[in-house]
Amino acid sequence: MCNRQNGIQTLKGDIMWIFALLVWVSILAVQETRLVFMEITGEHPYIGGFVKFFFLASMGDLLGIRIRNGEWVIPGCFIYKAFVWGLFGMAITLLFPVYMGGVSAAQQSGYLPFAGSIIAQAFFGSVIMNVTFGPMLYVYHKFSELLIDSGYEEPKEKIMVSDLVDRVDWHTMVSFSWLINCVFIWIPCHTLVFILPSEYRVLASAFLSILLGVLVSFAKKKKISYREKA
Repeated sequence: MCNRQNGIQTLKGDIMWIFALLVWVSILAVQETRLVFMEITGEHPYIGGFVKFFFLASMGDLLGIRIRNGEWVIPGCFIYKAFVWGLFGMAITLLFPVYMGGVSAAQQSGYLPFAGSIIAQAFFGSVIMNVTFGPMLYVYHKFSELLIDSGYEEPKEKIMVSDLVDRVDWHTMVSFSWLINCVFIWIPCHTLVFILPSEYRVLASAFLSILLGVLVSFAKKKKISYREKA
């Protein structure tokens, strides 16, 4: 009976998650709502970046938990992590034009080839971003996650930076997140994102953050597997 109830709850969670995703897709699919949404986020880019990542990246987190545990679980500190995702969205809103503008300037100055090619600009921008900021995003995300978890689980304990550093699985971070994800997944994905018109890039990246939640869940599974082998 308990397993059946859990199965029903999981199915309800699946339906709700898919419905939430369809709401976002519908907003973009219908011309009237898409134009309004893009106008508002265009006038207020940082707020738009915050909202996109607050919801979509958090959906990715929940999906990652669903994949890892086989059921939907909303952590007690979920809202804090969603807020951090919003801050990342604001940072990415700034970083996208910084990287793309920097690559364009480098191409015009002869530091990079194929000046005037949007595909080359997108590829170079994606490569440079994912070998510089990409690894640090994983670090920022991991440390913010550990900090929130530590503060939520042990609010009276003093949180030391050295303790957080020791709790990071650097083996998985480097071998899986940096060398595999950043190089073989995010460089191709962000190349496609950078080919899009600038007003769609942050939104497309926010949708990709759902993929990030899935990748983080696989990284945690890999961490458990690595510990079992050790």
